Amino acid sequence: MTYSAIKEPKAIALIGPYQSGKTSLLEKILYTTSDSLQKRRKDTKIFGDTSPEAREQSMGIELNVATTEFMGSRFYFLDCPGSLEYLQETINILPHVDAAVLVLDPNIDRVSGLAPLLHLLDQHDLPHLIFINKIDRATGSIQELATALNDISDHPVVLRHLPIKTDDKITGYVDLAAERAYVYEPGKSSHTIAYPNEDPRVEAARYGLLESLADFDDHLMEELLEDIPPPKAEIFDDLAQDTGANKVVSALIGSALGGNGVFRLLKALRHEVPGIAATRERRAIRHDTDFLAQAAKTLHTDHGGKRTLARVFSGTIKDGDTLGDERISGILALTGDKVIKQDQASAGDFLSFGRLAGVQTGDSMSVNGTGALDRPDILPPVYEITLNLENRNDDVRLAGSITKLCDEDPSLSFEQREDVHELVLRGQGDVHLKTAVKRLKSIYNLDISHRIPQVPYQETIRRGTTQHSRYRKQSGGHGQYGDVVVEIRPLSRGEGFDFEEKIHGGSIPRQYISSVETGVKQYLTKGPLGFPVVDIGVKLTDGKYHAVDSSDMAFQLAGRLAMSEALPGCQPVLLEPIMKVFIMVPNAYTNKVAGLISQRRGQILDFELREGWPGWDRISSLIPKANMHDLIIELRSMTSGSGTYVCQTDHMQELTGKLATQVLATKSNA
Repeated sequence: MTYSAIKEPKAIALIGPYQSGKTSLLEKILYTTSDSLQKRRKDTKIFGDTSPEAREQSMGIELNVATTEFMGSRFYFLDCPGSLEYLQETINILPHVDAAVLVLDPNIDRVSGLAPLLHLLDQHDLPHLIFINKIDRATGSIQELATALNDISDHPVVLRHLPIKTDDKITGYVDLAAERAYVYEPGKSSHTIAYPNEDPRVEAARYGLLESLADFDDHLMEELLEDIPPPKAEIFDDLAQDTGANKVVSALIGSALGGNGVFRLLKALRHEVPGIAATRERRAIRHDTDFLAQAAKTLHTDHGGKRTLARVFSGTIKDGDTLGDERISGILALTGDKVIKQDQASAGDFLSFGRLAGVQTGDSMSVNGTGALDRPDILPPVYEITLNLENRNDDVRLAGSITKLCDEDPSLSFEQREDVHELVLRGQGDVHLKTAVKRLKSIYNLDISHRIPQVPYQETIRRGTTQHSRYRKQSGGHGQYGDVVVEIRPLSRGEGFDFEEKIHGGSIPRQYISSVETGVKQYLTKGPLGFPVVDIGVKLTDGKYHAVDSSDMAFQLAGRLAMSEALPGCQPVLLEPIMKVFIMVPNAYTNKVAGLISQRRGQILDFELREGWPGWDRISSLIPKANMHDLIIELRSMTSGSGTYVCQTDHMQELTGKLATQVLATKSNA
């Protein structure tokens, strides 16, 4: 049977922090919805996290896709990595799904780290549920956890379930909407027990749920004011309408490993979250018969070539049809590393399309090239390393391999820095980039290592001078002769390089003036301190030439000679790059971050509220580039993973004293 035989499929994203249990939940969902799956082997992932790199890190590092059926409905589950270093995967996926499940553990101390994910959901106005996982390990109050979640959510979080405790152990839960109570049975479905309607804790929690729903339903509000018990059907209708409109966020509890609460979560997803029609409306996509899809991810496989994971928003396309000038070669439904071949793709499907070489993540896919959709934002890089090839003959292969990695993960980028002759790979953190290096080794068989990039120091001069230099060489036959007089002066910071000439009377022929400038520029690539020279002006005022021995090369060498003889006496000074850094953190960490900036020789410029992020601050600062390398690691460590920053080069600044001496000593020993 092909999955496309079932109508109105839904795409659901599973998101949440590292170790919240998303992949375990995905596996349990698949076990719940498929009788044919083998039982889970201890410490072995049957679905998701199947790559060697993911197993080595013991965490998800890439998108996992699963296709399944539940009660006659088809679901595509998209399990996004939990580490913030792989947040780009979540950003890429959210525009394509109908709803999301935010999976978290019941540790209230980790709630602040959920703010970036909740903000992303609100940015997309995406309906979402919360699944409080690992409920069997909960030690604190679930009501207090829900209150903490409400503090960082733009929409009210309504607690749907209350845990039942027996001898300080959670043994079941109360369904506040259905007014039922269940006791967990290991390896079996939960069984019902008497509903504790006289328990004041249960009564208060249920009334809180109804109050939240009544904020959006006048009829329900009237019933509450008149003490009329609302029908259960009305409550579930409100939950479905308010969830679909992203007005409330339902919080359910359970344990993925124990299988508790998974069936109830699936029922909520089936009955309470909208489908592809609502997603089209939310994204302002016109619904017609023309095929329109958008690429959510691209993959380069060993045997299948390039594959594109895409959500279909309208129309139908068959295997073998063409998109633009490219022919589709294989349409597949995915469940981990298992695939089911499909004859066609229709609205709502999230499938893999084969060999669309020209399609990149975020591209719109249509037959006639119309219907361009908004592309996902790309995270700015916050960490970088330098790549070193052991075999220089692999340069071309390395460039092609990195391009493929960046095609699969747009938050990766690379740059060939000519000033320090380094290939720099940039991304979202230490693990992110080390994993990329491991893939270059394992997938593309490159012998490669990495290190911290060099800081792009420069140098300038503090005073000017006039220099007369002559280059002369006689070696039999025509010799080399060039004679120049130059005035050298410092420029203001940031002016770069300026060359002018004031030659009178033809002392140097016009064709050789540009040769002098070329020679000067060649020398400035490495000044007396060993770094590129900037903010310097050179004026060619006089010189001599020989009718036979002068040449373009002779005057280039004369220009270089003049600079090499003059600059050591112009009080050269080291310049270091200063970055303008905007750090965003919850305001509880602002004082700690201020200390962090000071420890890195930084200067705080301003504190302000982060726009659109209640309870967050934005700290503007200047930090030397030399102190930026591991900033993101320490920042995430002190902010429970929630802090981040963006930066740009602001200016160059003189570096003197002990630090300058250390830089120059390192340069001379290199």
